[in-house]
Amino acid sequence: MEQIKVIVAGYDHYEGVDVNPSSQVSQALAEHGMEGMRKVGPTEEDPLEGVDLTISSVIMPVSFAKAWPILHEAIERVHPDIIIATGLKRRARGIAMERCAVNLKEDDASDRDNLGEKESQDAVRRTSRLPIDPKGPAAYWTRLPLRAILHDFGTCGIPATLSSDAGTYVCNALFYNLLAWAAGHKDVLAGFVSLPLVNESGGQERGLPLDQQIQAVREVVNETIRYYRRPSSSPILIA
Repeated sequence: MEQIKVIVAGYDHYEGVDVNPSSQVSQALAEHGMEGMRKVGPTEEDPLEGVDLTISSVIMPVSFAKAWPILHEAIERVHPDIIIATGLKRRARGIAMERCAVNLKEDDASDRDNLGEKESQDAVRRTSRLPIDPKGPAAYWTRLPLRAILHDFGTCGIPATLSSDAGTYVCNALFYNLLAWAAGHKDVLAGFVSLPLVNESGGQERGLPLDQQIQAVREVVNETIRYYRRPSSSPILIA
């Protein structure tokens, strides 16, 4: 059996939100693994066949100062092959697959942990932005197989889109630091998935049911494992 270790990271309480789906999704995958995955068709290769899969949950505070150190400590302890960070994007209607992390944050970001989204946007208007790493590149690109993941979402009926804007708040800072770390660890795949609000009512409102968000991140894990085992099997980016 091939052993593959995955970290799914999420955030705890988010100001002004009753349920942060990123913590719920992270914990569900660690507790229940890939239960409930769709059945593989007769002509489709199962990426989990012959795999001894371990999924670890990491829950971080919504904090510039604390989020990345906590995730980094878990990475050093677990030595994962795949790292999927998740976070809440309240304006999203569905799953947003983040393409890149930009080297920007609010200039007083270290003093603005766990602001609500509107407060954070208001703060941006009052302040300038500074680089996360003054010596770092302008952006890092995801290392997840986005094309294959979005294809799976379409098959499963999961509303999703590509995003090139992870913002300048904690999620983007974590994403940037994660990809900066991954740039020195070429054998590790890493990326970021933005989740919408939990909406159990359906309809045209923003958000998705929690079960559908859990299913979506399982699909992300599934296709990333496929790519990890066969790197030529799926292109990573969509131009």
